[in-house]
Amino acid sequence: MDEFFVATQNREVSTMKRTTTIALAMAGTLAAMSASSALAATEVQWWHAMGGRLGEKVKEIAAGFNATQSEYKVVPVYKGNYTETMTAAIAAFRAKKQPHIVQVFEVGTATMMAAKGAVYPVHQLMKDTGTAFDQSAYLPAVISYYTTVDNKLLSLPFNSSTPVLWYNRDALKKAGIDKAPRTWDDMAAASKKLLASGMKCGFSFGWQSWVMVENFSAWHNLPIGTMANGFEGLGTEFTFNNAKVAGMLQKIADWSKDKVFEYGGRRGESLPKFTNGECAMWMNSSAYYASIKKQAKFDFAQSMLPLDTGSASAPQNSIIGGATLWVLRGHDQGDYGGVAKFFKYMSSAAVQADWHQFTGYVPITTAAYELSKKQGFYNENPGTDTAIKQLSLNQPTPNSKGLRFGSFVQIRDIINEEMEAIWAGKKTAQKGLDDAVKRGNVLLRKFQKANKGS
Repeated sequence: MDEFFVATQNREVSTMKRTTTIALAMAGTLAAMSASSALAATEVQWWHAMGGRLGEKVKEIAAGFNATQSEYKVVPVYKGNYTETMTAAIAAFRAKKQPHIVQVFEVGTATMMAAKGAVYPVHQLMKDTGTAFDQSAYLPAVISYYTTVDNKLLSLPFNSSTPVLWYNRDALKKAGIDKAPRTWDDMAAASKKLLASGMKCGFSFGWQSWVMVENFSAWHNLPIGTMANGFEGLGTEFTFNNAKVAGMLQKIADWSKDKVFEYGGRRGESLPKFTNGECAMWMNSSAYYASIKKQAKFDFAQSMLPLDTGSASAPQNSIIGGATLWVLRGHDQGDYGGVAKFFKYMSSAAVQADWHQFTGYVPITTAAYELSKKQGFYNENPGTDTAIKQLSLNQPTPNSKGLRFGSFVQIRDIINEEMEAIWAGKKTAQKGLDDAVKRGNVLLRKFQKANKGS
């Protein structure tokens, strides 16, 4: 009995040891799993269209946010150019594999608004997540483009810019010109002096629809279309074929015969004409600052867009280009707390000032602008606040708030085609703009029909 008892007792002790060992192992595993869960942050997918150094800066911003907390991890993913990124996001939403955040360029605003049930408006996101949000902290000219008719923010401005007049200080000085042109008459006179001094052309511009139709209209407080440039409804029609826009484009077409103006492409292809010293003046985005600083071998500066005194007695304000961050629905509600926190971080003065100073895009808040002033950035880099001053010159009007036209990506291509026909002398400016309006209105009606009830 004693031997049996001892043997039994030994087996029980052995079993107890094994059980204890297993229990301790399980406890350790559970503890490790618990710790792992605590450390595993909720991922927030951010699809963007920023390549090269801008893409690296995007990663830096995300990493900066991730380092401030451990609950969420923003994961930036490059998806190609603006059109490709927006198209990919729409396709992903249909497949229920959409990101939390997608970067969409400004002309895609109407399309995003028409995406029923897909978009989580920023003002609603902030309210639902209990995130403090003061819309008055943002620059009016920046956010006005992305608000509803009752002034509620739909998407968060990210990379916002506006066209400015870039000029070669050394070339102007050599030609005996002591200041940047302020009017279009000044542009013509300065260009002729520059040509006489040996320059190959006076001026060029890029993103021509944005600069010479959309911004020319806003700068002179002219409507681009009816119904407050489309902000008041899908029934809008284009009106940019007015005599003032047509008159300006015809002058430019006539000037091209004498190299006062030289065309260089629809987007940014004409940049080398400026940085290589071929054209002394160039109108395009303020966001070319980093590229021009790197490439130009001369003293350069930027000034406000020229005024056509026959169209207005004083400038109104320019409008922005670039893109915003849209939030897509379809994720767990808890994820959106991370999106809201990230947007709060991105809007901070330090992040925006750094982004602005690195890229040439404008800061989206007044605080970031003031911080850049305090840091001495504008004193060290004169003229780099031109875009902000230009956007904030006056309170935006229905003509200068921006535009909201459906299918405007395709319509811009139409405008570009017609403008190229004007530069080539195949059409008068009036005929080219009339044709652009006619063709563009066809797409507006198709968009309206497809989104009836939106």
